[in-house]
Amino acid sequence: MMDTNKSILVVTAHPDDETFGMGGTIARYIAEGMEVYVVCATKGEAGEAEPALLAQYNSMADLREEEMRQAIQVLGIKEVFFLGYRDSGMAGSTDNENPCAFIRAPLERTGEEIATYIRKLRPTLLLTFDPMGGYGHPDHIHTYRSVMKALEIARDESRNISDLPPFHPQGIYCHTFPKKTMRIVIKLMPLFGKNPRKFGKNSDIDFVQIMDANFPINARIGYRKYSSIREKASACYQSQGGDRQSGYFVTWLLRLFNSSEVFMQYYPKSSSRKVKRDLFAELI
Repeated sequence: MMDTNKSILVVTAHPDDETFGMGGTIARYIAEGMEVYVVCATKGEAGEAEPALLAQYNSMADLREEEMRQAIQVLGIKEVFFLGYRDSGMAGSTDNENPCAFIRAPLERTGEEIATYIRKLRPTLLLTFDPMGGYGHPDHIHTYRSVMKALEIARDESRNISDLPPFHPQGIYCHTFPKKTMRIVIKLMPLFGKNPRKFGKNSDIDFVQIMDANFPINARIGYRKYSSIREKASACYQSQGGDRQSGYFVTWLLRLFNSSEVFMQYYPKSSSRKVKRDLFAELI
């Protein structure tokens, strides 16, 4: 890929992270002619699925990989690369102790693996999770830390990685949650019989914890024109409930988030209070 082409590398932890978290942004930039690649640390082995669905595959990993390949085809992502680690599960679960769990891999190793893709693909932008992994998932947090290590390694002229030249993206963004919207969600959830500390298919999303992490929002990317693409990609994730809506509250919540995604700008550091509408704007 030529350096003159604008491209994006998305680094995530599990199949569905690229769609549920940043799918609208990805769909928009692909529609505008960008090339997008994904590096995914695991295949979501610790996830759950309906027995009838899982029975069609040899393993949970096979199921979720197939769902991801369908989703990235819908979004138009050029290629996905798996690092080959095992899903670590939520904090405190037995999956944390698996020797192959992503969170047990040293940052020096995971950082060099991701740095290899940074040098090889030479992306204009890199997108990943915020420091608390969005909602606190251990693999998401380890992904963020691995990416930070990878950026350090990728630009280091003294590090030889497959004879690939050093490289650093022009812009690095961390996907995060819009705090104003989150305040509204937390207040309204009990009215719908929902616990703001236990949301989602596996009750593993703690909205209150998310609110405690006050990351700046430097960019808000609107994708209303491409929301149907994001929804179609989400529907590929049957095992994670992406193909259905669980009641009025979830429908309302999806519509609330169904127009924009927000990011903290990690690099270059931004001192402006202005919220950008384009991730490529005002870069070095």
